Amino acid sequence: MSRPDQRTHDSLRPVSITLGAQRSPAGSVIISTGNTRVLCAATVDLKVPRWMKEQDKPGGWVTAEYSMLPGSGDTRVRRGTNSRATEIQRLIARSLRGAVDLSKLDGVTITVDCDVLDADGGTRTASITGGWVALALACKKLEQSGVIKDNPIIAQVAATSVGIVDGQPRLDLEYIEDSAAETDMNVVGLSTGEFIEVQGTAEGAPFSRDELGVLLDLAQAGIAQLCDAQNAALQSREH
Repeated sequence: MSRPDQRTHDSLRPVSITLGAQRSPAGSVIISTGNTRVLCAATVDLKVPRWMKEQDKPGGWVTAEYSMLPGSGDTRVRRGTNSRATEIQRLIARSLRGAVDLSKLDGVTITVDCDVLDADGGTRTASITGGWVALALACKKLEQSGVIKDNPIIAQVAATSVGIVDGQPRLDLEYIEDSAAETDMNVVGLSTGEFIEVQGTAEGAPFSRDELGVLLDLAQAGIAQLCDAQNAALQSREH
């Protein structure tokens, strides 16, 4: 069954991760997955949130913000916060905290801003995948500058979407597929094959346990490929 861009059902869209998208943040990238492009920038603040101080909680913190820029969609996206953006940025933050030993970020907050430049499906998963690279760059810079003693990155995190479209399980849905999916799922996982978060909804007919297994297998394979792309991007900085 053909897909809009003629990919096979188990293929990712073309992925690219470009480092150094901005000068000021400690780490920044532009990630492209097909026609979706997201600017991910990790900014360092040498203090922790007030609630951590009030609770006398040791360590540091990682948080995230997400937004779609006005020209990222077919019609102008209005600026400002909304419930969808709030839900997505919480997902991004939870996912990235799963990659970090917060005890090693003592007294430091890293905020990963994810701004969607072009949206064609999978903006939240691209934000997590690109956000991890920006976070890894920032942590390495903090270690090299002596602000922290040890690199706090303990896991490699990436994310992708899967779904059932026209009865067929598919990996990495573009918008036209996502909008027509009978089942739509976002999966966040580690390079080790473990999962951090699975968000799945039957938009049409309910999905079976077997179909869930097929979708998770597709996502796991896609996440492994995205981790390879992350590593390739980081290694390009070292050469």
